[in-house]
Amino acid sequence: MTDSEINLFSDTVTRPTPAMYEAIVSAPVGDDMSGDDPTTNALEAEMADLLGKEAAVFACTATQANQMAVRVHCRPGDELLIHPTGHISNYEAGGPAALSGVSCRFVSGPYGMPDMEELQSMVRPLDQHFTPTRLLCVENTTNLGGGRAWPLDRLQTVTNWAKDQGFKTHMDGARFFNAVVALGCDPREIARHVDTVTVCFSKGLGCPMGAILAGDEADIAEARRYRKLFGGALRQSGVVAATARYAIQHHVERLKEDHANAKILAQELAKIDGVKIDLDAIETNLVFFEIDPAIGTAAQLSAELHRRGLRIGALGRYRLRAVTHLDVDRDDVLMAARIVQTAIREGLSADITPAVQY
Repeated sequence: MTDSEINLFSDTVTRPTPAMYEAIVSAPVGDDMSGDDPTTNALEAEMADLLGKEAAVFACTATQANQMAVRVHCRPGDELLIHPTGHISNYEAGGPAALSGVSCRFVSGPYGMPDMEELQSMVRPLDQHFTPTRLLCVENTTNLGGGRAWPLDRLQTVTNWAKDQGFKTHMDGARFFNAVVALGCDPREIARHVDTVTVCFSKGLGCPMGAILAGDEADIAEARRYRKLFGGALRQSGVVAATARYAIQHHVERLKEDHANAKILAQELAKIDGVKIDLDAIETNLVFFEIDPAIGTAAQLSAELHRRGLRIGALGRYRLRAVTHLDVDRDDVLMAARIVQTAIREGLSADITPAVQY
């Protein structure tokens, strides 16, 4: 990402702020594998308290944290239930199968949220022919589902049903605080409905890397062992944990700016001939839109926009996604809409393979 480029490809492209660099330099550190890194220990304690859980463990990525949770809740030969668009089943390199011997069974529903009626049809009889279901995974906010935050009553209904079946529940909270801000609630109000929850620091919160997994003490103690098993042995992790502590203190409320900019971008895109967008669906920082096939493909438009200094990714034949974040402001999104309009008006020529968007 260059200084002259507007990058709406993902909120993973954010760069550490000067204050984050200062936090890195000043962080007291130790050997995390021995439990001696004071900055990481403080982050884990603070996040456990913030989420209303007994304990938490720092992980390299949200993918690693999610896979630690899958391994905690399941055993080889088990299955988990997840929406077809879920990150855990789509974008984590087959982790459930490769790392834990766990299969994924899909449960459809609107906006990336498993539907209650569909869930009820997923219950298998206790029979030697069937894979035991152990875990329900939900994503908050939903990614491919449109950046939607789970309504608290719907989340409670779904997770209560899972618990009634004897299933554990895990929340992939890659954009957890986007949901918190969108709903205007306390983080505990969301996290209390699930057994474990992952929070990613490297998306809207703007950190260079890192995630947290929170749950009860026994689950987190087990997850810490799986972190080691999966190659996540950390030493002076405080240099990264320091950025997460800073982000939690300073970057949560500012997510409202990203959400406001996403709405502005969506409104401007909706004015462009050949662009279809559901303005009512824009809740957080993800903006999905489709283009008329007469314009070209999403990949063609993405390539043309890149040539013009704007990065927006293709997520299908005619569907694209733009993501607002810490490193773009209102003027940037207004300019982005103008670039899209000009590119469509002047015509597309390039073609590329759509890139994966996290």
